[in-house]
This record gives sequence, structure tokens and C-alpha cells, in this order.
Amino acid sequence: MQKIIKKRPLLTQEKLSDHPLLNRLYQSRGIQSVQELERTLKFLHRPQQLAGIEQAVGILVQAYKKQSRIVIVGDFDADGATSTALTLLALRQLGFTQVEYLIPDRFSQGYGLSLSVAEMVVAKGADLVITVDNGISSFEGIEYLKSQGIQVLVTDHHLPADSFPNADAMVNPNLPYCEFPSKSLAGVGVAFYVMLALRGKMRDENLFTGTEPNLAELLDLVALGTVADVVPLDHNNRILVHQGLSRIRSGACRAGIKALAEVSKRDLSHLQAADLGFAIAPRLNAAGRLENMSLGVELLVADNMDVARQLAFELDSLNQTRKEFEQEMKTEALSICAKLPKLSQKGQAHGITLYQPDWHQGVIGILASRIKDQFHRPVIAFAQESEESKFIKGSARSITGLHMRDVLERIDTLYPDLIVKFGGHAMAAGLTIHQDHFLKFQKIFDEVINEMIEPELLQGIIYTDGELQAGEFSLEIANLLQQAGPWGQHFPEPTFEGDFKILQQRLLGGNHLKMMLENQQGMLLDAIWFNIDTRLFPDLSIKQAKIIYKLDINEYKGNKNLQLRVENVIV
Repeated sequence: MQKIIKKRPLLTQEKLSDHPLLNRLYQSRGIQSVQELERTLKFLHRPQQLAGIEQAVGILVQAYKKQSRIVIVGDFDADGATSTALTLLALRQLGFTQVEYLIPDRFSQGYGLSLSVAEMVVAKGADLVITVDNGISSFEGIEYLKSQGIQVLVTDHHLPADSFPNADAMVNPNLPYCEFPSKSLAGVGVAFYVMLALRGKMRDENLFTGTEPNLAELLDLVALGTVADVVPLDHNNRILVHQGLSRIRSGACRAGIKALAEVSKRDLSHLQAADLGFAIAPRLNAAGRLENMSLGVELLVADNMDVARQLAFELDSLNQTRKEFEQEMKTEALSICAKLPKLSQKGQAHGITLYQPDWHQGVIGILASRIKDQFHRPVIAFAQESEESKFIKGSARSITGLHMRDVLERIDTLYPDLIVKFGGHAMAAGLTIHQDHFLKFQKIFDEVINEMIEPELLQGIIYTDGELQAGEFSLEIANLLQQAGPWGQHFPEPTFEGDFKILQQRLLGGNHLKMMLENQQGMLLDAIWFNIDTRLFPDLSIKQAKIIYKLDINEYKGNKNLQLRVENVIV
């Protein structure tokens, strides 16, 4: 598909920086004032602004006084793992002595506080259950716990349905009556806020017998979970991520994060938000995709570096296996896509729905994301729930401008018997259907996409920050851009375009393209393009092209050199 390149428009005229390039970058990201660029903790929104937090803290204080038995129920992704680890560590630091956790098994139990998970909680003799990164849609499980006399505190950030579960307290910025200014908190961000509020209440009631814990020590977990869950980096989240990254770079972070940085060959002292998203989080997620995320939680709570390294090596190995599954599945998916009608027609609104019975359920989300990136279409990839089951589970990924959960809700309204269950966000969602309904669902998904999306959104627009001037190709500018972050979702890393001569091309590490480029001013520049399609590149016939790139710093044996990180080559 031919990509369309557009320069990001300036969304504000405010003067935000004395540096002209930074000023333009901030203006094009909609920053309204210099205060929005502040990254110190005093600019965070207050915990008291979250609806339900007083009730939540009241329940936790009573649990502390009784030393109740608490079970934390998490989720099997990186946000769920960091939320679980943070809540477990914080409660222990605050003086709670009977705290343990449960992570649902992705394959046998599915997402959230289901009935089967609730039964496990009862077997553990819990007095109080705290959900993290889930719970807002766990009606059945919560009802069962309540019938057993167990209190339930829900902390979540997912969009709620029209009704709410019968929990004793709920903290979720996306509840319709919650006036918390940031609706973009990740699950780990919500958990962190609840722990902050609890510490404040315990301080007010003079419940600390020793030194009051410093919960800022847990911001490394907040940063990792926030970036991993790809939530928008609004001002509040940028503060949380910046503060967490600062702790990581100084070495004041969990042993598990240090160990994951080691196995992914990342320099801890120069770690960026992108490293959390593309190197650390995938290895953590591998546990939940292929085995059980308890392995990831144990890594994050580990105090001993030797134990952390051993667990990190296990996760790295799982991640390699995940990559192999992913490559096999992608090859099969591309073969299916090649046979789909209308997909190559320009302007044709078309959703892609894929299913193979032997696909790995834990990898279909990544597969959907890869196919979405390749064809710039909303994608749902399905895998069989289990060998005995007649149901299939789908993982959906959307494109900008199309709210995936709204699509599934629309289908569910029009065809109430088609989807067994669904949930999720604008860009990612999950669902379950009967395998006999796949072809019907495939047709209806396509029809609803056609109804709901403007055709131009399917054209694959690449937004850039324009061209760099001759003097801006420098280590100084690359450093400046790194320090101006953290960059991420809805606050995109600066991306530039330019016409270059391609002087050299060679494969590096099997699927990375190393290039020597010459810009229009005659300057020679190293460039790297990660994870290329080796069927198309290297292509030595291409001598000149428009390159979409980010400024990067390549450090090797203590030497730092400017490098262009290529995003696209347009001939």
C-alpha cells in the first residue's frame, strides 16, 4: 500500500521552548502551556480526585487493623503484572502481613475475576479481594465472592458497561461519575494512586509504628506498566513515566527490571520509554502469552539479583519461542490475506478477520497488530479456546479513527447472539464467538467497518515533523530530543522525512537493514531499519528514496555516533 505522508499541523501558537525545533514539536502535539511540560511529582493530579477512593481506603484501613487475609487478582499482561507487583509490595511496606496474589490462567480461565478465579480466592480463605487492571466487568465472580461474605475492592481503568458489578468500592477514572482529570491512567497508575491515598490515611490515623514507606520507589513499575499498556501519555502519565525512568536510569529500580534490561542488552543508564515498550515489556508479556504471568510477577518482586537474572533468562527464552510462533503465524496469515477479495483496492473499507485452529492463543494479539501495520486495516485474529471447546477467542487491533470496542458493541447490538463476550479499548479489544459463526462474523465485521469508518482513514497516513535543517543532524539534537520525552502514545516521538541517496545496504542480524545515506547537504549518515521484510530488502536497485526516520544515538564500545532509525522507505 502506498503511504501518504503528512506534516503534523501546529495545534497551538504558544511559545513553549526557546529552542525552535522543540517549540515546533510541542506545538504540533497540542501542548497548551509550559506547565504541561513540567515533570516533577508536585504536578501530578491528587488521589482524592478519584471517585470511590475514600471508600477504597476505608476498606483497606479496616483490613489493616484486623490484619485481614488479602488476595490481589491481577491480569496476564505487563500492566497487570506491574499492578500486581506494585500493590503486593506497597501493602507489605505499609504493614499488611497476609497478602498474596492470583493471576488468572489465560487459556483455562480467561481475563479478569471470573467465577473459576473467585472459587480459587475462596479456597485461599480471603477476607478481601483487590482487583488490579481488571474487575469492572467481572459481574459473576464478584457476585459469588459477595455471597461468600468476602469484600471486593475493584481498581481498574477499562471502560465500564452500562451497569457496574456489586463491589464494595470501585476506583476507575473511566467511571462516568469520576471527575479525575486524566482518563488515561493505566491499571498500574490506578493501583499506585490507591496506595498513595492509603498511605496518607494511615499517616493521618498515626498507624505507622516505624518509618513511613517511600512509595516513589515503586515508580519504576508504574513507568513500565504505563508504557507497556500503550495508554495515551497525557501530562499526568508523562510525569509518572519520566519519574520512573529517572529511577531506572539511576539504578534505583527493581532487580527484575535491571535483569530484563540485561537480557535485552539495553543500557540501564540511558533507557528510554521506547526501550520499555519494545524490549522490556515483550519479555515480561511472554510469560502471560505462553505460560502464566506469575513468573513475571515473581521477577518484579524479587529482591535478589541472582534470582531476578534466572527468571529474566526464562522470560527471554519464552520471548524467543513467542517470536518463532509469531513468524509462523504471520506467514500463514499473509497467505490468507493474499486470497481476501477487495483488500488491495484503494479506498475500500475492509476489516481483516483471520482464524486458524492451531494458532497459539497467546500470540494472536501480536499477530493482529503486525497484520494491521502491514495493511493498515482493523484486524481480528482468532484462535481456538481449547482443543475441546467449540468457541474461538479473538484479539482485535484497530487503526486511528476507529474505536474497536464501539465496533464490537455495534455488532453485538445488531446481532445479539453472535458474540459471546467482548471488552477492551479504542485500539485493542478481545472477544469470544462460536467457531461455527466465524464466516458470518467475518462478513458482518467487514460491513460494520464500512459503516463506521471514513475511507480516507484506511489510506495509511504517516505523520512527520517535516524535514531537519542541515545543522540539526547532530548528536546534540538527538540528545535534546531524548531528554524532551518521554515520548509515546498520543505524544509521538519526533519523526522526520527527507530525500536521501542510498549509498550502501546490507543485512544485519538476519532481518535488520544497515544503510549508509547521504542527505541533500552531502552529509554521510549511518541508518538502521529494524525488522524489515527480507523479501523486499535489501534492494540494490534503489539509489534514492524518501526516508521517514527518527534521530537516534548508536553507542558502541563507549563511542557515540548519530544514527537515523528508519521507519519507512518510499521510492
